[in-house]
Amino acid sequence: MYLLIKRMLDIVASISLIGVLLIPLLVIFVVIKSSSKDSVIYYSDRIGKDNDTFKMPKFRTMTSGAPEVATHLMKDADLHTTKIGKFLRKTSLDELPQLWSVIKGDMALVGPRPALYNQYDLIKLRTNNGVEKLTPGITGWAQINGRDDISIEQKVQFDTEYLVRQSILFDFEILFKTFMQSALRRNISH
Repeated sequence: MYLLIKRMLDIVASISLIGVLLIPLLVIFVVIKSSSKDSVIYYSDRIGKDNDTFKMPKFRTMTSGAPEVATHLMKDADLHTTKIGKFLRKTSLDELPQLWSVIKGDMALVGPRPALYNQYDLIKLRTNNGVEKLTPGITGWAQINGRDDISIEQKVQFDTEYLVRQSILFDFEILFKTFMQSALRRNISH
């Protein structure tokens, strides 16, 4: 029953957010399009539920040819980040196209962040702990507890805790804390 209610809430919330954010989405689209020859939306190969790969959309924040690794692992991330990309990443606005992935069912609003296809150590640890059975989320328990500032082992520990504690109330708590951290610009990628 929880999963059905969660899915319905995800769809309704995503459609509502797209409606409310339509103007800012269009402004971001136009600014990226006018400042770059590259596509506005970047599709990243990510690991989803049951370790299936899916294409996760994000507003483009990196130049084409940037290495396909987690940004915090890049030596010179600033060299590959576009001017508007820095702002989008600081505000997490680059994540908004993922609302479409929620509507499609590839993602949920809350769940473990989907691993890059080449984050083998993270994928293996999640699989060993049963976390791969969860639909990945735009935000999650690990994101509000350190995001890129915690080790992979700690991320999986938080993901496993979410697996055990998952409920509608826990999802609302995570969404609220995500909103507060975004508003206060805490635990946001740079």
